[in-house]
Amino acid sequence: MFTGIVEEVGTILGIRKGARSVVLHICAKNILADVKIGDSIAVNGVCLTATSVNDNSFTADVMPETLSRSSLAELKSGSYVNLERAMAANSRFGGHIVSGHIDGTGTIKNIQKDDNAVRYEIGTEENVLKYIVEKGSVTIDGISLTVTKVTEKSFLVSVIPHTLSVTILGEKSIGSIVNLENDIIGKYVEKLLIAKEEKQKSNITREYLAKYGF
Repeated sequence: MFTGIVEEVGTILGIRKGARSVVLHICAKNILADVKIGDSIAVNGVCLTATSVNDNSFTADVMPETLSRSSLAELKSGSYVNLERAMAANSRFGGHIVSGHIDGTGTIKNIQKDDNAVRYEIGTEENVLKYIVEKGSVTIDGISLTVTKVTEKSFLVSVIPHTLSVTILGEKSIGSIVNLENDIIGKYVEKLLIAKEEKQKSNITREYLAKYGF
């Protein structure tokens, strides 16, 4: 489990391609102090397993399923990536619950300066957008952010200068592809609600929840 608080920006040193998979070789520094083989590391929000570790880099396998559902296929040598180690049991919970399992990708449609912050509009598919709510949480390339507005085909977030300075988001431009992970709580609520509706054992319906502000 992760929290969406990026610890370090790493650099892709190399990519070894298989038939439908790749092995990423990533340069890092701060996060590697206590990382060992088998540990989970979020790379642009995607949970990967470290397969080798040395003082200044690690490698991770990326399977075909992950490549097809994320923007990792677009990485190349020299690309910068957001890195976060799995959350320790005694750590502060600075962001929100992040699994590192990407729900889909989005495209940056607009970037607008807003005093000391920057507003990003992200377009995405309906199957991802349906879980995104105003003032709720969303993970963009591994960054925990708060949604400021939702439209029929996109959503907006407002990003403070600190976040831009310690992540790769500030390097993105209109048209860039980003990884998206929805708040996991919404997905579990939907699954439980559908199961109960199908069995007709509950009076709690979508209409009931909407009526009372959920």
